[in-house]
Amino acid sequence: MRVKDIMTKDPITIDEDMSIIDATSLLIDNNIDGIPVVDNEDILVGLFTKGDLYYAITNNIETSNSVNSIMKRKIVYINENESTDKIFEVNVGRLPVVNDNDKIVGIVTTTDLLKEYHNRNSYINEELNTIFTAIHNGILLIDTEGNILNINKSAKEILGDKSIKNIKDLPFEEIIRDVLKKRKISIGNRVNIRDKNIIVNVTPFTKEDKLEGAVLELNNITTLQDTMKRLNSEKNLTEILRTILDNAYDGIVVIDKDEKIIMINNSYAKFLDENSDELVGRKVTDVIENTRLHVVLKTGESEIGEIQKIGSNNIVAMRVPIREDNKIVGAIGKIMFRDVQEVKSLAKKLSNIEMELQYYKSELIKERQAKYSFDNIPSKSSKMNEVKKLALKASKSNSTILITGESGTGKELFAHSIHNASPRHMRSFVKMNCAAIPAELLESELFGYEEGAFTGSRKGGKVGKFKLADGGTIFLDEIGDMPLNMQAKILRVLQEREVEPIGSNMPLKIDVRVIAATNRDLEKMINEGNFREDLYYRLNVIKLDIPPLRKRKEDLDILIDILFQKHRNDLGKFIPGISQETIKTLKGYHWPGNVRELENVIERAINLVESGEKIKPNNLPEYIKGGYTDNVNKNFTLRQAVEDAEKNAIIDCLKFTDDNRVKTAKILNISRSTLYEKLDKYNIK
Repeated sequence: MRVKDIMTKDPITIDEDMSIIDATSLLIDNNIDGIPVVDNEDILVGLFTKGDLYYAITNNIETSNSVNSIMKRKIVYINENESTDKIFEVNVGRLPVVNDNDKIVGIVTTTDLLKEYHNRNSYINEELNTIFTAIHNGILLIDTEGNILNINKSAKEILGDKSIKNIKDLPFEEIIRDVLKKRKISIGNRVNIRDKNIIVNVTPFTKEDKLEGAVLELNNITTLQDTMKRLNSEKNLTEILRTILDNAYDGIVVIDKDEKIIMINNSYAKFLDENSDELVGRKVTDVIENTRLHVVLKTGESEIGEIQKIGSNNIVAMRVPIREDNKIVGAIGKIMFRDVQEVKSLAKKLSNIEMELQYYKSELIKERQAKYSFDNIPSKSSKMNEVKKLALKASKSNSTILITGESGTGKELFAHSIHNASPRHMRSFVKMNCAAIPAELLESELFGYEEGAFTGSRKGGKVGKFKLADGGTIFLDEIGDMPLNMQAKILRVLQEREVEPIGSNMPLKIDVRVIAATNRDLEKMINEGNFREDLYYRLNVIKLDIPPLRKRKEDLDILIDILFQKHRNDLGKFIPGISQETIKTLKGYHWPGNVRELENVIERAINLVESGEKIKPNNLPEYIKGGYTDNVNKNFTLRQAVEDAEKNAIIDCLKFTDDNRVKTAKILNISRSTLYEKLDKYNIK
């Protein structure tokens, strides 16, 4: 039941400029405790109550002032589409009701709800009473002493005695006594009452595990038995079978003990290019080429999946003898496949489907597994090795981990590695980029939804990322970009270890290890009111701060070599290596984009260098060749350096791909939506 079904529509409202005295008159005239306050678009902005009036009087506030000066602004309200159960949860006697546009559309009170429940309860009681009275089966309700508490009209007609007060007056008393003693249901008891065949079912009922009595159901099967006799007559049975056979796709033929066709359906007759009526009565050997039904009559042995040639077709047939009193009285033949090719085609389709299913299963397993380990994070830097050491220790626990660091430092590599080194490594590793999903879709992606939860929802609902990660690890990347309302819901998941899909009232318990990552300053965001402090401390159980590449330049040699080996064969040309001058140039740059920028620069250089030549400085972007060394201008901020590097990298990549933005996003290892955001940010046309 929805709030809009019971609310008082078109309630009295006032605007926020109305005077206190005028608003008070409305309260008195309508004998109400509060009036919703709306703006000029009927959007709820406050609530003026008797309490506000008392406040104005006791504080000597002029009643000519507008209600805007004293009204309650933080008000509790409810959406018209909410379940009425929410009214009790709010615990407010009088609630404004708004629509999806926050316009007020009604008022609802707990009294309204109680009245509606009372009316519905009365209606249900009336319906139950009507059913009890009108049902064809006899119903009796008895207590533990055997006294009859209630009996319906049908039961009185079956028993033929309207003065029955106790089960001792019934011919099946012992059945009821046994049920009350053993507290076990007894069904299918056949008794004869006044020449009527009655089935008696007795069911005990309890309340809070205490036996309260039993319910008796009397079914008069006399009429049913007569009907069954008519249905079992040969004429009706033949008609039923003929209807089934004639409408079956499979070709079916039935012969008697004399090998004559007594029934052949339309499907088989059409296959033979004959009329079914003209085939009945003829010998099966004269009608069906290469038939073996007459052989089955003699041997009594079934033949399943046998190949039989009829005309130009090699069919697959089934033949079964018909027995009656252990004597063979006929046989049934059926075309399972009209051509052997159908079997081969079906087998091929099944094989292809099975192969496709196995492929998708394996791909799904790969997608939900972590791809990297700590071996994929090479380092000579003492700072980096300290972080790796802490991460390895943290992987053995189930505690939440917060990974911080600039963009491109390898936060996701650490998340993969922690999962692979943890006891959960055999279970799912589910990734979620909080910045890549629109805010309105984030909840359904994380928590899933039930079928019919909203317009356009998938049939059968959807399993959320948290449930997919049950027993394993979920990696929440870019957690600093998560909207505040979703932060509250993530906090609840971390506290309660349960999720509630959209449209469901049943929370699902989960066992998930959470790893979050961000390149943003969460403490600064907390001070600015953009990140929840309580969520920050829930996430910050174990913190890994990944150092930027400029603070671990001793790793550049090994990183340059690994990235060069990774991409050197991509274009199928021979590149002997990287010149020392180029390596020196790369080491002189401060890498605001970190390892990701380094990889993009090396991949770009491999694409530009001629086959057989080493990578030289002229294969590098301009901003690296003549750009920023360790002795940068003191007025040139790190943020500016990062943005300039990012902008130049995008421009160079767009030139290289002939302005193909899909390829550009792939080379830069970012999503297309992120690329479009940066094109707009840097005004790149």
